[in-house]
Order: sequence, then structure tokens, then C-alpha cells
Amino acid sequence: MIQPSPDRATAAQRLRPPVILPPLPARLDDIDVPEHLLVDIALRNVYLRGTCTIRMLCNLMKLPLEVAEALFRRLNEQQYFEVRRTMGDDYVFALSASGRRLAAERAVTLRYSGPVPVSLKAWSEVVRAQVPNLLVTRENLREAFSDIVLADSLLDALGPALISYRSIFLYGPSGTGKTSIAERLLRVFQDTVLVPYAVEVDGQIVILADPAVHEKVAFEGVDVDPRWTICQRPFLAAGGELVASMLDLQRDESTGTYVAPLQMKANNGILLIDDFGRQLMSPRDLLNRWIVPLDRRVDFLSLGSGGKFDIPFELLVVFSTNIEPHELADDAFLRRVPNKIRIGGVDAEAFDAIFRLTAAAAGMPYEPGSAEFCRELCLRHSEDLRPCFPRDLCSAIRAIRLYEGRTPAIGRDDLERAVATYFV
Repeated sequence: MIQPSPDRATAAQRLRPPVILPPLPARLDDIDVPEHLLVDIALRNVYLRGTCTIRMLCNLMKLPLEVAEALFRRLNEQQYFEVRRTMGDDYVFALSASGRRLAAERAVTLRYSGPVPVSLKAWSEVVRAQVPNLLVTRENLREAFSDIVLADSLLDALGPALISYRSIFLYGPSGTGKTSIAERLLRVFQDTVLVPYAVEVDGQIVILADPAVHEKVAFEGVDVDPRWTICQRPFLAAGGELVASMLDLQRDESTGTYVAPLQMKANNGILLIDDFGRQLMSPRDLLNRWIVPLDRRVDFLSLGSGGKFDIPFELLVVFSTNIEPHELADDAFLRRVPNKIRIGGVDAEAFDAIFRLTAAAAGMPYEPGSAEFCRELCLRHSEDLRPCFPRDLCSAIRAIRLYEGRTPAIGRDDLERAVATYFV
């Protein structure tokens, strides 16, 4: 299952509006998709609801009221609508006999009733205009990673990688915090982006906006084409469940539309390939699929009809793995992942700090010297100290204490018992 980032900013006041705002459509001719598509969507919306009003059509199709009124007048003049009654300054209308016939004919190929899409050209221009221009400092990163312990040397490797906005390879032993680091990278972004509900390609509709990925942000006094939403920069994570089909358009037979692939949804944000090398899709297939997009910042997709089109590949791809890079990819691919950062074990001071943070977060008091004792126990079983050890051992101790009817706390005996079952 694709998981959104567990850490999403909730305070809109720390975020800035998008850098680009497409002009608000004022006329029907300003809508940059084929007219037949507008007609299809309008007829489908009215067909599904029986009766409709102009304001309802405006909300369903995400059109400015003036444009929805113009569309109503045109379809009414063409006798696809019939007015039932007035309601204040609005009309209640339904499909005429010819409207129902046309709606039934069009439903053979398209049964979509959502917002009107934007054109592929308009979306591509916005994506490229929203490529981040980050100014990252060590202080910014310290704030972003304030809830975990990272060495300055690691921050100094992450900072330039973020500024470059080029793919990152995080590798190292299991349990060293690679995923935790990747999940927090989004915190350095202080701006928002525009994401359309859907994109029109050669008369076909590609559903792009995903509530699990694109978290909306509201700004007062910012007028935007209602077909677009203002969102936080997206974060997607795909792990062992990743298969090749998730990187291509998926046909939704129930509506006759397509669903955007992962990399299309993640544009202007971050896509984490977690546990790289352990996916259902082989590393070689994934690398061959993305070797050109990573280099040229453009990807190619195919419609069911066989038509191909290109889309921007303006995202930060983060590969996280506990397998050595040269076991997964050849030099040609690794050259296209310019930021290769090894995440190893931590020193004694950092380990003790992680222990104290973990215990505090779990609300578990501990005896004096527990951090040092935990460190010594771990070194008897492991060649290095890994950030996951304190978290996993605290969790084990909590379970032991609750099982025995005791208040969760950390003592030396508890640590020894937890270590005995934790390490092989």
C-alpha cells in the first residue's frame, strides 16, 4: 500500500502561497479542453442527479459561476437541457430527450462526472514553474530534524542534496534511520503548490489529485481557477508492494478515465522508494524504467489507444536501502543518482541521546545509567550502535511490564530481558 508521509504540516500560516497562479477563466472559451469534453461532463452530472441548478453544476464541474452560466445557456440553446422552474436567480433544469440520448451515447466511452480537467500543456507549465528553489542551511535542517538525533556531518550531506533537488540514495545497515530521515525531508519546504483535479490528454481524462497525497491548504484572498487545488508539496512512499503497473497509467473501466501513476502524483514533491531492492518489481526493471526520467527530467506514458505523451519528472526521488548500491545498480544508473549518502551506526553520545528521547516519548522513567548500560548490552551483540535499538528495546520492555502487571519503566533487569529476546 502506498503511504503518505506520517508527518504533514498542519499550520497553514507557516506555508507560503504557490509561486504561480493560472488566470481565472472568465469565458467558456478560456477553458483549455475540447468543448465536447465539457459537454460530456455536464450531461453526465445532470444525468446522474436528475435535476440540477447552475450553481450546483458550477460546484460539481469546478468552474467559475460565469463560465458555468455560459455553458448552461449554450446547452439550453442546443436543447439538451429543459428548464423546470426558477429558484431565486437560478434555474432548476434537467436533461431533455435529446440530452438523455446524447448522454447515453457518450457514456459508452466516458462516464466521468468530476471536475473539468486542465490541459496537459497547462499542467506541465505549472509543474515546471513550481520546481523548488531551496535555500537550506544547517540551522534549517536542525529544525526539520529536531525530533531525531543526527550528526552535523549527515546534515551537511543532506543539505546540498536537497538544494540540488536531484535524486538521493540513502543506504546503510537496517535500523539506522534511513526511512525516518526520508520522511522528514518534506519539512524543509515552506511553500505550497497547485495540483489540478484531472488532466486532459488527447481527449482522455487522467485523474491526478489524490486526497491521500495532496493535502489542501486554504489561503484567504487568493483567487485560483477552481479546477486547481492549493496543496502542500506531495510525499509518497512505496515499499515492497511496488510493481511495474504502478508507474504507468491505470485504466478505470467504470468511468472510462485513467488514474495517474506514482511519479505523476509526486511531481513537485518527494517520492520515497523504501527498502529498495526488495520490491515485487525487480531493481533492474525499475532502474531501466527511470534511467531517462532521472537524467532528463521527463517521463513518457501511454494511453490505452497506444498514443504516447511526455510529462514532467520534476520530483525528488529518494531510494532507501540496506543493500549496497553496486549490488543493485550499475555505474550508468548510479551516475544519475548524484547524491549517495551512507547512513551508518551512531556514536556513544548520540546513542545515549536517542535512548533518552525514546524513553521520554514513551513516558517511561529509567534508572540512572540505563542509557550507558543499554549501550553496553547492545555492543555485546552488534558491531555498531543503531538508532532503532532504543526504540525497539523500550517497546519490548513496555510489553514485558504490562504482561506482568507492572507500570512501564526501564530498569537494568528489564533491559537484559529485552536484549535476550531481541538479538539473534
